[in-house]
Amino acid sequence: MKHIDYKTIIPGAGHWSLRLRRGMQMRLTDLEGGANVGMLFYNPENLLERYNAPDTLKGQHTFKLTTGNCLYSDMGRVFASIVDDQLGWHETVAGNSHAAQVEARWGKRDYQTARNDWCQNGYDAFLTELAKYGLGPADMAANLNFFSCVATDAEGNMTLVEDHSSPGKTVSLRFEMDTLVVLHTCPHPLNTSAEYPRKPVQIELGKADPVEDDDFCKNFRPENRRAFANNALYYLGS
Repeated sequence: MKHIDYKTIIPGAGHWSLRLRRGMQMRLTDLEGGANVGMLFYNPENLLERYNAPDTLKGQHTFKLTTGNCLYSDMGRVFASIVDDQLGWHETVAGNSHAAQVEARWGKRDYQTARNDWCQNGYDAFLTELAKYGLGPADMAANLNFFSCVATDAEGNMTLVEDHSSPGKTVSLRFEMDTLVVLHTCPHPLNTSAEYPRKPVQIELGKADPVEDDDFCKNFRPENRRAFANNALYYLGS
């Protein structure tokens, strides 16, 4: 991304959404370390098409996401590609924090009494943004969690890896479709910090470089090439 056209900071426990055009790039920066960015994608022209975590993982034979990986829709197309990543691992299986879980772990604090010091949860943060587009609980999908890494034991139990992301670490997405991006900066559901974590994240937007035929993400897996071909067919004549 050679030129930044827009920049903003989402505070910890915040939420945000925007329709991004294909050919745009988004860079996320963990400003203080230990951030979590829950994210969902929808096709703004057909909101029934949305990010599909199982296809994203099985189509690329992976449990983690990093540079080269593409983020698939449930129609076999690519919403976005991870074109640069300084962490090597972002997870897409643990889902969201919920109100009861946050209250049990950090106590109940609502906006009416605590204002900006309240303890928002990821699920309700998503619902707040989705409502702006006529979407609701039935439209929730399995989300990504950028900047977060999970480890598993022999029994399959998952734990959040502490100190996975340090201050200043970035991940960049190039959008291959027009995409409604919905995100929050609420804690990861496996976070066990003593205090409710409030980690801000910077968002930078700009125009991406054109996708060439030898593009790393496009050729990362044969399945990715087929998904890019599906994108080309979808935009044929546009």
